[in-house]
Amino acid sequence: VQLQASGGGLVQAGGSLRLSCAASGRAFSDYALGWFRQAPGKEREFVAAINWSGLTTIYADSVEGRFTISRNDYKKTAYLQMNGLSPEDTAVYYCAAERGYGLENRPSEYRYWGQGTQVTVSS
Repeated sequence: VQLQASGGGLVQAGGSLRLSCAASGRAFSDYALGWFRQAPGKEREFVAAINWSGLTTIYADSVEGRFTISRNDYKKTAYLQMNGLSPEDTAVYYCAAERGYGLENRPSEYRYWGQGTQVTVSS
């Protein structure tokens, strides 16, 4: 599966953005999907993930209650709705996919990655 993330941009603190991750290839519904982010000088960190059925989601503590991950298997697209953004959310955001029934928050558990989209939150 190939992934392409989009929807990043510059937003003021308190604002919202919705990221999209469009997939190409077969059997999109067989994949768990995750969002990760990486700020300059920092390691890539987990943000959110959704399992193959869409019924189970997990979030990093730092975004719980502000971000929502979802998927539309018909459109082969995953989304990350980000509300209440703060400058600490500034990073390059990556979507990732891994086939199977599990749900992981470690980057090493995902085989397929998109190219990243920049999110910048101004104070």
